[in-house]
Amino acid sequence: MIILGLNAYHADSSAAIIKDGKLIAAVEEERLNRIKHWSGFPCRSIKFCLDQARVSLEDVDYIALNRDARANLHKKLIFVLTKRPSLSLIKSRFSNMRKVADIKSTFREKFDIDPDKIKNKIINIEHHTAHLSSSFFVSEFDEAALVSIDGFGDFTSVMVAIGRGNNIEPIYQINFPHSLGIFYSALTQFLGFPNYGDEYRVMGLAGFGCPEYLDKTKQIVKLLPKGRFKLNLKYFQHYLNIENLKWYNTTPKFGKLYSNDLEELFGPPRKKKQAMTDHYKNIAASVQAMYEISLFHILNHVYDITGIKNLCFSGGCAMNSLANGKIFDNTSFKDIYIPAGAYDAGGAIGASYYVYNQQLNKPRNFDGNSVYLGPQYSPDLIEKMLESKKEELVNVSINKLGTYEDLTSCVAKHLADGKIVGWFQGRMEWGARALGNRSILADPRREDMRDIINSKIKFREMFRPFAPSIMQEYVGDYFECDYPAPFMQKVYPIKKSKQNLIPAVTHVDGTGRLQTVNKKQNSLYWQLINSFYQLTGVPIVLNTSFNENEPIVCKPQEALNCFLRTDMDILIIENFMIERQ
Repeated sequence: MIILGLNAYHADSSAAIIKDGKLIAAVEEERLNRIKHWSGFPCRSIKFCLDQARVSLEDVDYIALNRDARANLHKKLIFVLTKRPSLSLIKSRFSNMRKVADIKSTFREKFDIDPDKIKNKIINIEHHTAHLSSSFFVSEFDEAALVSIDGFGDFTSVMVAIGRGNNIEPIYQINFPHSLGIFYSALTQFLGFPNYGDEYRVMGLAGFGCPEYLDKTKQIVKLLPKGRFKLNLKYFQHYLNIENLKWYNTTPKFGKLYSNDLEELFGPPRKKKQAMTDHYKNIAASVQAMYEISLFHILNHVYDITGIKNLCFSGGCAMNSLANGKIFDNTSFKDIYIPAGAYDAGGAIGASYYVYNQQLNKPRNFDGNSVYLGPQYSPDLIEKMLESKKEELVNVSINKLGTYEDLTSCVAKHLADGKIVGWFQGRMEWGARALGNRSILADPRREDMRDIINSKIKFREMFRPFAPSIMQEYVGDYFECDYPAPFMQKVYPIKKSKQNLIPAVTHVDGTGRLQTVNKKQNSLYWQLINSFYQLTGVPIVLNTSFNENEPIVCKPQEALNCFLRTDMDILIIENFMIERQ
């Protein structure tokens, strides 16, 4: 049984393939076409997944798409009749729905296949149902409370359900235009970050402010009984008109999401390159605080009505690692699973497993810890690539290290000596975070390392923190919460006694967005951190994504290009070490 899952015509377009319940491959289109948050048809991703499964499109039993244009049709009609959105907005959404509904024609264009051969294979899964599936069906829980929160998808922004065995049973949902994702995105724009996906900048900025405008944000988001909320729509215009909305074959782009009334509440919005004053830092802190209050309002209600101690959390808002790290302290949940692809890309996996587990009632095959699902490149290919680039590799040395023990001990020593290392190994990670196969690594003990990396490589704002990758065995020694966070999706307070030991990964508020690393999940990365630990007594390395204002590198050539155009000290590609002289 082969199922191809797709997130198409939506942000972070992606594909995944499962074979007899086992997840074989998953990748985002942006990693292959190098366009961030690509929102079109994931043609390259589909080809990669088919190649990894060693099948053709004709061999696929089902194509599961995480969109269903028929979902919530009556609510969409009521919205149009009552809110009277602009004709341009209606046309834009209708065009997108038509693309989803006629995806078989795109397959004909891209794969030269008769649409009649696949039309009965295509199954549309409602957007949030796919989100819920992407967490529950790959978790180890037989029973869990399920929550999906994002901007919107198929006219819904929140869906709550119970997962039991092979079934997801919806409880309630919150529909467009009320959305915590839109609230956060609108205020992200207001703070001078206009690009799609810039919300993580606000999370980092929030640590530098205090929530002195919380009362004002409470005027924007109104909490309602039974885990509901609504937006005060006077502060928004996303539901009436989004000028210059681009959502197909491009990086998604929104027009202005907020109305002029927001300016009356907070004053003038920050311009893109304007100084980041305390006023804007405090707005960021207030926005984050309001999001957290709203999130815990939902989660506590879900716990009250289900009584289930396990939580599966997904949707774009599940990428708010700052809030995620506070769930244990603010709810009664005891175990939490948040998938590496909690955002829209993960819908490809979720749609696949919904068909396999729920619709076909096939046995669950847990592999929620498998995140190294992308492309891998052979040593021969890498060696040929390096040989072909000899003329460009001036003032560098290239050495081939014999064993993995040699590799990890050598790299650990360079890290301890203050070198910045590009680390390219094995299959590329699935999800938004670099998890030790496409990472830039450094010594977390050096207080100046953040500034060094920013000046040499990343060229990003000073308020954005770098992440600690820590051996799972030592989490309780360094963090206040001793709970695994393998996908870098939870921020925990760092113990005060340890903060001065790892200043480069300690945020201004004393927290760290950690990645816990165990030997089973990534033995080579664990061994590298262990080698660093043996040298320094610190079981942590600084980890940031291997890129420079681009999607995370996928191919060896992209890693080499990033190395050459920045001031990275050392590049490791498998067991090849390229070092500046």
